[in-house]
Amino acid sequence: MARINLLPWREELRKEKQKEFGFLMLGFVAVAALAVGSLHLYQNARIERQRDRNAYLEAEAVKLDAKIKEIEALTKERDRLIARMKAIEGLQRNRPLVVRFFDALVESLPEGVNVNQITQKGDKITIIGEAQSNARVSTFMRNLESSKWLQKPQLDVIQARSESGLRISTFTLKFSQVVPKAEGEEDT
Repeated sequence: MARINLLPWREELRKEKQKEFGFLMLGFVAVAALAVGSLHLYQNARIERQRDRNAYLEAEAVKLDAKIKEIEALTKERDRLIARMKAIEGLQRNRPLVVRFFDALVESLPEGVNVNQITQKGDKITIIGEAQSNARVSTFMRNLESSKWLQKPQLDVIQARSESGLRISTFTLKFSQVVPKAEGEEDT
């Protein structure tokens, strides 16, 4: 038995194992390439999906910006309309004030006092007139003070002059026009 040569058999076994090893390496390389390829495709799909999401978000942001601008324009228009409504309400509320003013002026004006000029700036009124005496101007001021529409009379100038033998006092009187508050109404 010492003469049996096992070298060719071992050589065949070694070639067989090398072939097997080659197939295993080839299979491993194929599996690794497949894994790397599928991982690459998966990552590319995720990147593309994120790009789509980003594009969608950007488009929605542009739409929201347009809506914000529209809301701002509507807010400005609303504020303009509110200011206009307040102005109209103020005009409506102050419309009868002219009638009330002249009514209160006529009620306050004593006999022997003439009004030559009336000037109004806001609620401040200036009257230039003539009276037969200083006492009549004082009576006029007391009547204004007791009026609920006219208040705070202040005599600026009073000058006496003689005309046709009569003594006439020329005066300048300032006072305020007020709107009495209705019951239960508060200051705003």
